Amino acid sequence: MSDAGAHDAQRPGLSAAKRVVVKIGSALVVDPDRAAPRTDWLASVADDVAALRAAGTEVVLVSSGAIALARHSLGLTRPALRLQEKQAAAAVGQIRLAQAWSAVLSERGLTAAQLLLTPDDTEDRRRYLNARATLDTLLGLGCVPVINENDTIATAEIRFGDNDRLAARVAQMINADQLILLSDIDGLYTADPRVNPNARHLPTIDAITPEIDAMGGAPPPGYSSGGMRTKLLAARIATNSGCAMAIALGKRQHPLAALRDGARCTWFLPGADSRSARKRWIAGGLTPSGQLMIDKGAIRALNEGGSLLPVGVKTVQGEFNRGDLVRVLSPDGSEIGRGLCSYSAEDARRIAGKRSDEFESILGWQGRDELIHRDDLILD
Repeated sequence: MSDAGAHDAQRPGLSAAKRVVVKIGSALVVDPDRAAPRTDWLASVADDVAALRAAGTEVVLVSSGAIALARHSLGLTRPALRLQEKQAAAAVGQIRLAQAWSAVLSERGLTAAQLLLTPDDTEDRRRYLNARATLDTLLGLGCVPVINENDTIATAEIRFGDNDRLAARVAQMINADQLILLSDIDGLYTADPRVNPNARHLPTIDAITPEIDAMGGAPPPGYSSGGMRTKLLAARIATNSGCAMAIALGKRQHPLAALRDGARCTWFLPGADSRSARKRWIAGGLTPSGQLMIDKGAIRALNEGGSLLPVGVKTVQGEFNRGDLVRVLSPDGSEIGRGLCSYSAEDARRIAGKRSDEFESILGWQGRDELIHRDDLILD
C-alpha cells in the first residue's frame, strides 16, 4: 500500500483512459422510498459519460438495479427472496433499468445498448469471443453498452453474485484501461470508517497483499450484494489483467467528473507484468488443436504488431472450433507463435488466402476480419 503522495506520478487519471468500465450499484441507481430510478443522478452520470465520449474515451456501464426496481411493484419486499422470485423481479425490473439508462443517454445524443451476461459468457472461450466482438462493435459504433448479470436465467450455482466481479471480467474481456467502482465510500480504509474514527484512507494500492485482503468486510445489509470484499476481488481480477481500478464515491452528482478532477478515491495499480502473464497463459497453458501456416507478408505484419488476417494464411491443419488455441507456423514449418482462432477449422480453410470483402460470399455471413486478433496472439 502507499501513503498519499508516494505514488502521485503513477496514479492513473480518468482523462487519460481510452476505454473505461464503470460499475454502478443498486443503492446508487434506485431510490428505495419510491422504488424508482434516481433520474437526476442518472442524468448527471450521463453528462459525465457524454463528456468522456467527447474527449475520446469509450465507456461501458455495468449497472445493477433490476431486482430493486421491481420488488415493490411485485410485492416482494422481504429482505431475502427465493431464487425464483429474484429471477421474476429481474425480468420485470430489467426493462425499467434499460429504459432509464436509454432515456438519459439519448437526451445527450448517445445510444444505449443492453447486454445481459452470465459467468459462462466470460469464462467459456467461444462465448467470451462472441461477447467481446459484440462489445467492440458497439463501442466502434459509438454506443454506450449497459451490462447487467442475467439474473432471469442464472441459478445460484452459476452467478457472479455481485456486479463488482462482473465489471472486472468485462474490463478484462475488452482490455479496458480503467475500471471504476462507484460506491457509497470514497475508497479503501484500514478499517471501517463508519465504526472506527481512526481508520486511515489509502489513496494507492500497489499490490493486493494478505494485509489488504484482510481489510475487506462483510457485505452491507439491504439490496446490495457487494461490499468491500467483492471490490477487492474485483481489484485482483482487474489489476492482474493490466487494468487500473478505482473505488470512488458515487453518491455525489457527476461522480465521474469529480473523479476526473481529482476527488479522493483509492486507485489499485495494475501489475507491471500482468499483460505478459496473460500472453504466457496463451503460450503454454493450453494444448493447440491445429496449426496455421502463413506467408512472409503475414509474418512481417505480426512482427509489426498486427493481427493475423486470412489473406496471409497458406494452409490450415487440424480440427478446431472457434476460440481454440492453434499454432502459427512459418513457411518452413517452424512455430513462430500461438493464438486463439476466431474461426473454426472448416471456416478457416474456406477463407484462407482470401480478403475480408470476400468472406460473406464464401461463408454466407460477414465474419471478423482477423483470423487471430493481436490481443489473442503470442509470438515466440
